[in-house]
Amino acid sequence: MIIKLFELQKNKKIKTSLNLIYGNNRGQKKQIINDYFIGDFKGKVINYDEDYIINNSNDFISNLLNQSLFEKEKVLIINRTTDKILNIILEIIEKEIKETKIILESSILEKKSKIRCLFEKDKNLTCIPVYEDNNKSLGFIIQDFLKKNNIKFSQEIINVLIDRAKGDREYLKNELLKLESLLITKKNIEIEDIQKLTNLADNYSVFELTDNYLAKNLKKVSHILNENNYNAEDCILILRTILNKSKRLLKLKNELNKNKSIDSVLSSFKPPIFWKEKEIVKKQMQSRSDAEVKKIIYKINDLERIVKKNSTNSLNFVSDFVLNF
Repeated sequence: MIIKLFELQKNKKIKTSLNLIYGNNRGQKKQIINDYFIGDFKGKVINYDEDYIINNSNDFISNLLNQSLFEKEKVLIINRTTDKILNIILEIIEKEIKETKIILESSILEKKSKIRCLFEKDKNLTCIPVYEDNNKSLGFIIQDFLKKNNIKFSQEIINVLIDRAKGDREYLKNELLKLESLLITKKNIEIEDIQKLTNLADNYSVFELTDNYLAKNLKKVSHILNENNYNAEDCILILRTILNKSKRLLKLKNELNKNKSIDSVLSSFKPPIFWKEKEIVKKQMQSRSDAEVKKIIYKINDLERIVKKNSTNSLNFVSDFVLNF
């Protein structure tokens, strides 16, 4: 059965032993697991990767049945799950193993996913879809932080932090933790402090790369790739930054299609586009058709899964994408 986040917040009790949480928002998934599954649980929480479970399925099922391994540890989290684990889950259901709470964590699962369909349709299983945080929900997190520390941020600082979070509250909270340490010695935070303390400055090349990719400045994109030795984590950040900027670009294009001028669209867009970005964003709006942007968004979702499975070749995949797609 499907449980939406607002239903979860009302009920706060999940009685099913088998549970699926899927979506790209790592911070939200982590918060749900902590708030609704682990809570005040005193025992150990055991984390597995799907590949380990598949390669050791007989031992895993056997241990679940006799409880020898899980006698004191009642919460198991299986990370990065896909349809490959379906048969093992069906065996757990068939053998009616209910003493141990099992949480399957996954990224994006398409509607045709067999594991997603199973958890959605069976009333004895719980399926929790998780979506990217929007600007509003990220803004609430920042406001809670400001209230807790009895300080104020300018709207420009708030916009920078929201933009940097890329739809993931975990990332935002990590940045706020850095700011919290700075507040011990400094109460008036300026935009320069944000740029120095957060990863904004460290990942400038990532933003420059994605902006130039969407603006079709291929020579600049090639130059940035040659100047930076991006690792697998950087490549995921590049893809997510392209995804988020593409979604923004599509919204801008939709406004432009209402017979508005580019300048008026840029000036009235919410959240505001920083003045330093306006020229490159204008070129993106002129260079990319609606259909192109939609294809980019669709392709990114598939490419991120490929990169995660082939981390050693992640830069090759990303380079090929930004230079040829």
